[in-house]
Amino acid sequence: MLNWNSVIKYANNGSPEPDRRVEKTESEWKELLTPEQFRITRQKGTERAGSGEFCSSHEAGKYGCVCCDTSLFDSTIKFESGTGWPSFTEPIKENAIGYIKDVSFGMIRVEVVCNTCDAHLGHVFPDGPEPSGLRYCINSESLILQK
Repeated sequence: MLNWNSVIKYANNGSPEPDRRVEKTESEWKELLTPEQFRITRQKGTERAGSGEFCSSHEAGKYGCVCCDTSLFDSTIKFESGTGWPSFTEPIKENAIGYIKDVSFGMIRVEVVCNTCDAHLGHVFPDGPEPSGLRYCINSESLILQK
């Protein structure tokens, strides 16, 4: 199981190898995504807290990347963090997520991306519930619910 030390190791030394890669041009992504999905996933944007479709949703299923449909999180590990974004304790597979050290806005954080297509998902923090202690704080616009 991943923990904060694993996350920091990946952020500093490179993410695990994904099962597959999906690469498209900027114009191809623009054709596939809504303007808001493109802004968040391809330009590292963030949706307003509490505004996302999956913020309060507790439907059963897997949450996949809106860009490439790779399964990222399972609804069984989703929890209410009170932050205004969907939160998960761990990815569906260790290599589903990529980790990037983020020093924007005068902070040091760890950005999480889809490891298949590099779509920006959100950030991970070390203040989640046990057993992982992780909180993957994810933009709803980056996700699709796979039933």
